[in-house]
Amino acid sequence: MKAIACLITDRRRLCDPGPEAVLRQVRRASADGIQLVQIRERDLDARTLYDLCQRAVDIVRGTATRVIVNDRLDVALAANAHGVQLRGGSFPASRVRPVVPRGFLIGQSVHSPDEAAAAGAADFLLFGTVFATASKPGTSPAGLARLSDAVRATLVPVLAVGGVSMANLPHVLEAGAAGFAAISMFEALGAPTNP
Repeated sequence: MKAIACLITDRRRLCDPGPEAVLRQVRRASADGIQLVQIRERDLDARTLYDLCQRAVDIVRGTATRVIVNDRLDVALAANAHGVQLRGGSFPASRVRPVVPRGFLIGQSVHSPDEAAAAGAADFLLFGTVFATASKPGTSPAGLARLSDAVRATLVPVLAVGGVSMANLPHVLEAGAAGFAAISMFEALGAPTNP
């Protein structure tokens, strides 16, 4: 089975921090067969985020790529996105499931095996930070052993996040993860970030 890959957007880390740069990443992710794109532009107001998400959904239409929105269920539903990624301190997936359409994806961010065990209503989990990463300076990495513990604590697929690269991806998969998520997706896959 192919590892699940999830691009997490962060336009502030791109050479061109505008929405068009994010949409270029979405287009590239879709063309490269990346299964999930998480729109994680937390500083945008609701209208701007909605417009960006709606355009991203239009870009991936007819492909296997699915667009999920970071923590903004209202925006995800309004933009006809494919799902939402709930933050660790957000609503639990069990509270969201009854109010979303059938087939709507719910991801939940978790940071411990106990949190993974409690997130059974989610479709997938993001567990991390697994390795040291520039996007989370000062955060102590959880490591592969805790990732493996989180995977064993749930029946839900777990994606590793934080510092995953081509060099350590085999170890992530050996720990039982179903795949990985990364802001630096293209770098993690050995290609330049900006298309």
